[in-house]
Amino acid sequence: MRAIWKNTILAESDTTIEVDGNHYFPPSSLRWEFFKPSTRHSVCSRKGEASYYSVQVGHFENQDAAWTYPKPQEEKVKEIEGFIAFWKGVQVVGKN
Repeated sequence: MRAIWKNTILAESDTTIEVDGNHYFPPSSLRWEFFKPSTRHSVCSRKGEASYYSVQVGHFENQDAAWTYPKPQEEKVKEIEGFIAFWKGVQVVGKN
C-alpha cells in the first residue's frame, strides 16, 4: 500500500494493518521528513487516545492528516500500536 498526497509518496508498505476500513502503516514505512507532530488528540472508546501529525509537502500543509494510537485500549487492536493512518485527502492505494 502507498499513502500519497500532492503526488508525493508519504508511506509505502507491504505490511499495513486494516482496522475499521483504514490502513495503518508501520512507522518504519513513513517518509518522516514530511510529518510534523500536531497538538490535536481525539478519543475512540475501543482504540483509546489518538495523536495526530500534519503533513507538509513543499509549501502545502495538510493539518492533522495522519493519526496514530500510541497505546490502544482493546487487546484486539493492540497490533496497530504506533502505526499511522491517513485521511483528509491523502490517497491510500495499492502498489502497482
